Parts: sequence; C-alpha cells; structure tokens
Amino acid sequence: MTKQEIIKLFEETGALLNGHFILTSGLHSKQYFQCAQVLKYPELAERLCAQLADKFRHQGIDVVVAPAVGGILVAHEVARALKVAALFAERQDGRMTLRRNFSLERAAGVLVVEDVMTTGGSVREVIDLVKQVGAHPISVGCIVDRSAGKIDLGLPYHALISLPIESFSPDDPALANLGPAIKPGSRNLK
Repeated sequence: MTKQEIIKLFEETGALLNGHFILTSGLHSKQYFQCAQVLKYPELAERLCAQLADKFRHQGIDVVVAPAVGGILVAHEVARALKVAALFAERQDGRMTLRRNFSLERAAGVLVVEDVMTTGGSVREVIDLVKQVGAHPISVGCIVDRSAGKIDLGLPYHALISLPIESFSPDDPALANLGPAIKPGSRNLK
C-alpha cells in the first residue's frame, strides 16, 4: 500500500483523529493515530504488518519485541509474517521488563516494533532491555512515524508512513487555541 492508501485506511477506520490530544510522550498534538482502530480488523492488521515485515525479511530476525500496549498486535502480526516468535515488554515499577515468563536468548537477533512513534521513548526503553538481557537489537519498525524520520534510535528503522506531525510542549501558548485536551493513549503520565 502507498502512503496515501494507508492514510485513507486510517481515516476510513477512525484511526486518524483530529482535535487536541495529549500523547504518551506528554507532548500535545492536533492529530492522533489510534492504531487500535485499524488493527482491530485482522485482515487489515495482517496486511499492514506483512508489508512492514517485508522490510526486515533478510536481516536475521529471530524474535520480534514491542512495548505494550500499542505494539502488541504489531509484534504479533510482524512475527507471523516473519515466522518467528513475538514478545512484548511491559512497565513494572516504571521500567520496561519482560514478564509472563518471556525471555530472550543471548545473541538473538531482535526486531523492535511499535504502532506509532513520536519521540521513540518506549522503543528506546525496549532496545535497552534487549541489550541488558544479552540479545542483539537489529532494527526498528513502526506503522506510523510522527517525526518524519527525525528520531535517532541508533539502529536502522523503517516506518510504513512517516509524517511531519506537529507536536507541542505542555506549556506552549498555542495550546490555548486547541480546545480541551483528551488523552487517548495507553500509558498514564507521571
């Protein structure tokens, strides 16, 4: 699918929202990508994630790991396309960790995936976790990169769509013109 086809798919499924949103990173935005609204359709999730998986098919990926919650379906579908295992990391006491008896073999080649990246914070935490347990992060993939490629994760990465979507700091005076903010993300701010 082309970038325009993916954006249209997000619009048709209600996954691209306009308004005033507080992002997981704490930044504010006029647009919000609620990937769960498109990924709730298994055939669409399979199609999007298979396209993402194609970018990593020949990189020696042994396992796909994502931050919970948004990346879980992405990890599952990308791993299915690559015919490898899918794991997800969760926050426990403020730190990303592997729970549920998940483990990574030392030197395993890991693809870290996410649904939407704005700052890459959760993905960086997962990359650090992968390194801490002795596995080898190879690449990063996501469905939507809100930074238009400006995120530096120290690894090669690919996004299905990469857009320059404006984000605002919580104290930006421009927020007064956006109306009341809603926080549709999955992580509570501290």
